[in-house]
Amino acid sequence: MKSSIELDEDKLQHGVCLSDEDKLHEECGVFGVFLNDPARDASSLAYYGLLSLQHRGQESAGIAAVHEKLIDCRKGMGLVGDVFNSDTIAQLKGSAAVGHVRYSTAGGSLIENAQPFVSRFKLGSIAVAHNGTLTNADVVRELLEDAGIGFTSSSDSEVIVNLIAKNYKKGLEKALTDTIKFIKGSYALVVLTDDALVGARDPNGIRPLCLGKLNGGWVLASESCAIDAVGGEFVRDIEPGELIIINNEDVLSFSFSEKTRRAVCSFEYVYFARPDSIIDKIDVYGSRIRAGEILGRESAVSADLVIGVPDSGVPAAIGYGRATGTLFGLGIVKSKYVGRTFIAPDQMTREKAVSVKHNVIHREVRGKRVVIIDDSIVRGTTSRRLVSILRNAGAKEVHIRICSPPVRFPCYFGIDTPHRKDLISNGNSVTELCKSLGADSLAFISVEGLLESLDADEDRSYCLGCFIGEYPIPVSGETE
Repeated sequence: MKSSIELDEDKLQHGVCLSDEDKLHEECGVFGVFLNDPARDASSLAYYGLLSLQHRGQESAGIAAVHEKLIDCRKGMGLVGDVFNSDTIAQLKGSAAVGHVRYSTAGGSLIENAQPFVSRFKLGSIAVAHNGTLTNADVVRELLEDAGIGFTSSSDSEVIVNLIAKNYKKGLEKALTDTIKFIKGSYALVVLTDDALVGARDPNGIRPLCLGKLNGGWVLASESCAIDAVGGEFVRDIEPGELIIINNEDVLSFSFSEKTRRAVCSFEYVYFARPDSIIDKIDVYGSRIRAGEILGRESAVSADLVIGVPDSGVPAAIGYGRATGTLFGLGIVKSKYVGRTFIAPDQMTREKAVSVKHNVIHREVRGKRVVIIDDSIVRGTTSRRLVSILRNAGAKEVHIRICSPPVRFPCYFGIDTPHRKDLISNGNSVTELCKSLGADSLAFISVEGLLESLDADEDRSYCLGCFIGEYPIPVSGETE
């Protein structure tokens, strides 16, 4: 049987999509806006909110708006700017709207799985946008199908909208709380009804969700940077296990679960979130700086230059440089306009594609001992290529430092993780990895170091499942 290192080399030889394959992929982004003035349209604000969350999903985008108690929805495959233009936004009338950008974690990359999902029924209409993954989606789907409810997609998010619709005769608050108590897993939800905007966060707070205030309205968003983008003021994070209902009269808050262990996804800070966001009172940019400083303290090496892999590795490189006294420089440039994936049919084309994605500033690295900082190693393909192009540019030594622990286990809560056998750190020692990548040395931040960078304590804990294999809630095939 071939090792994961050998399997990666096979992929390089056979032209498999590799441009972003060595990253854990973003989950999704949700956005909701409620304006108190019925004459104002919320869809343009939703559009700008989704643009600021584009990093969380690039496969599909959608916006649903409510006008005269009817919910209209537009969605499509591709980036926000590809799906929407001034004409489509103008068609979405209404003073409240929800939006979604998607990277598929449950359900394929199909238009049927694009969100928001809209359900129209006798008592009204609802639209739901969801970030996360339900661990009991298959069971709930089967129960709903047995009750005669049909599905149009393979997404577990449609389970949520159908559950709410089924219980809606009990009233909005009861329908929402009954639904939320029935589903298990991770979720940040924004729900639009004919007269309210609703937000909910899972009891462990795995996926982020926050509240902002607008002039004459309110905003719910996956990240605070989206609130900034629409001119809003960040108010607070939605608490784990909290349900919030926004209408013309008030902003109501309910707790739908007993207090459980907070377990925010640590990878939000390592990679997913934008550096200008604040999640659960932790500044993302600051946490990456601290991770780099701790990495320097734990695994310093004599070097002339430290560089970060754009974008999330750059703050950590700044921190590493501060901690070790190593000069920080911009050694690698990343193209912002290369598509998420590409297939290169032959070796020459593959090499060209690599140089388009990442290119080295030769004069910065030539003749120098270089430390390169990245957020993670998943399959190892990107790190191997970066070492190669740095050496080709004249780097005398290349040392890799990673500001997350080795990724050894799958994620079940909304991150598209490769199978365990494809995670290069699962079953390979750091020494073996270093040799495979062609680096002079390799080190990862410790789990304790990562937690220190996130100010972890008894009241602020994190999901570390992909690093240590221990999950905040039971999942099929894994120990609790």
